[in-house]
Amino acid sequence: MNKYYYDFHIHSCLSPCADDDNTPNNIAGMATICGLNMIALTDHNTCKNCPAFFEACKRYGLIPIAGMELTTAEDIHVICLFEVLEDAMRFDAALQSHRMLIENRKDIFGNQFILDGEDNLIGEEKYFLSNATDISLEGIPSLIEEFGGICYPAHIDRQANGIISVLGTFPETPEFNIIEINRREKIDEYVEKYALYDKKVIVSSDAHYLTDMREENNYFELDDEPYSSDKVRHELFEFLKRK
Repeated sequence: MNKYYYDFHIHSCLSPCADDDNTPNNIAGMATICGLNMIALTDHNTCKNCPAFFEACKRYGLIPIAGMELTTAEDIHVICLFEVLEDAMRFDAALQSHRMLIENRKDIFGNQFILDGEDNLIGEEKYFLSNATDISLEGIPSLIEEFGGICYPAHIDRQANGIISVLGTFPETPEFNIIEINRREKIDEYVEKYALYDKKVIVSSDAHYLTDMREENNYFELDDEPYSSDKVRHELFEFLKRK
C-alpha cells in the first residue's frame, strides 16, 4: 500500500469559467509541482479535453482520471469519474442529447478551447457548457453506472450549485456513498450537521486557475503491486465503489 496524493476536480481551458492557461500540459506540470500523483479533469458537461489530458499526464508521470462536472436539471453540480478513458468519451457523446444548446458568448463567459496532447488548439466548443442538462439528480447514478463510472455531489460546502444549498438538505435518495468538500476544515461540520457518517469524503480544489490547485494534503492508500497506472486507477475505483 502506498499513498497517492490527489485532486479530482480540475477544469481546463475548455470550461468557459476557467483560465485559458489551464491547458492539459500546464495542469499536469502544476500537479507535479504540487506533489500530486493522481488528478482528474472535470470540465463542465464535457470530456473533450480528456484525451489530451491523458497524454500530458503520461509525459509527467501522473495517473490521469477522465471526468466531468455535470450540471443536473436542478442546477446541482455532480462529479462523474470514469476508470476507462473510452467510457468517458462514450458518455460525452451520449450527453449531447441532454444538453440545452445555447451558443457560447465568448465575450461574456470565456473561451471553450479543445486542445491536443501538445496543447495545440484543435477546436472550440460552440455551445455554452456550464448550463443545466435535462438529467435529474435521481437519474444520474444509474446513468453513470451504465458507462462504468461513479458519481458524487460536488462541493457540498458551497452555496453555488451545491446539493445542500439547492435542496436545503442532503437527500436520502439518490444514494451517494461519496461526497466532495472544497474546504477540508468543513468536513466535521457537514458530516455532523447532515449525518453523513457513512460517506467517503473527497477533498478537491475545483481549480479554475493553475494557482487554485492544492498541494499534497489529501491522499488515498492504494495497493499498487505489481505497479502500473491502470492497476492504481482500478484499485481507486474499487475502493470508491465500496459502501
